[in-house]
Amino acid sequence: MLIRWICLFAVAVLSPGFALADDTGKPPPTCVPKNWNEVETWRDWASHTPPANQKNWVEERTRWVNNRDVWRNLDKLYIAVTGGKVVTLTDCPFGDEMYFYIYQHYDENGAFHLVRTVFYEDHLFTLVMRKTGKLIDLPGPPVWSPDKARFAYGVCDLLNGKDNLAILRPTEDGVKAEIETTIPCGLGECQLAWESASSLTATCLKSGDQGNERKRVRYTRQGDKWGATTTTLK
Repeated sequence: MLIRWICLFAVAVLSPGFALADDTGKPPPTCVPKNWNEVETWRDWASHTPPANQKNWVEERTRWVNNRDVWRNLDKLYIAVTGGKVVTLTDCPFGDEMYFYIYQHYDENGAFHLVRTVFYEDHLFTLVMRKTGKLIDLPGPPVWSPDKARFAYGVCDLLNGKDNLAILRPTEDGVKAEIETTIPCGLGECQLAWESASSLTATCLKSGDQGNERKRVRYTRQGDKWGATTTTLK
C-alpha cells in the first residue's frame, strides 16, 4: 500500500480545544420534573411507547451480578464508593434531556466504574470515580495505553457533530487531559490503536467531505506534549 506523507513533519504540537485543567468531576444529577406538563408529556409517551428498560436491565445485570459494589433496583443504579458511601444514578424520563444509565464495568486501571449515559439521540460514557463518587463524562469509551498510564478516546458522530479525540491520564481525584483535538472522521469511524506507551494512531477510512479519503493520524508524546503527523493512505 502506497503511503503518501502529507504535511507536518514539522510536527504540529497540538493545542487543546480548551484548558487542560484537572477534571475532578461533578455530583450525580437530580431527576425531577420542572412542571406538571413534563409529567403529562411522559405519561402520554409511555402509554404508547413502552421503554426498553426491562431488556436493557436484563443485559446489564450480567455485567454487575458478581460485583458486590453495584446493584440496580428498577430505575436506580447504586454504586459503592470509598468510605461506605453510595452514588445513586436515577434514570430520568422528563424533558428534552431525558436520559438513562446502563452499567458497563469496573475499570481497575483508572479506579472508576464505567457507565453508559443514553439520551434520545446521543450517548456519553460516564466515569464514576471510586474515591470521590464524582462523575466525569466522556464522549467515547477509554482505550488504555500498554503501560496503563493514560487512556484515549476517539469519537465520530456525524449526527451530533462529534469528531473528538483526547488523551487523558488519571490523577488522584479525577483525570487530566494531555491533549484534546479533532480527528478527520469524514463520513465514517476512526479506529484507535496504541503502537506503544507514547504513540497512538487514529485510522479514518472515510475521511473528507465525500468520505472518499483514507487518513491516519499518529500522535507521539514528546516530553509533556503530544505532536501529530498525518498520512494519506492509498
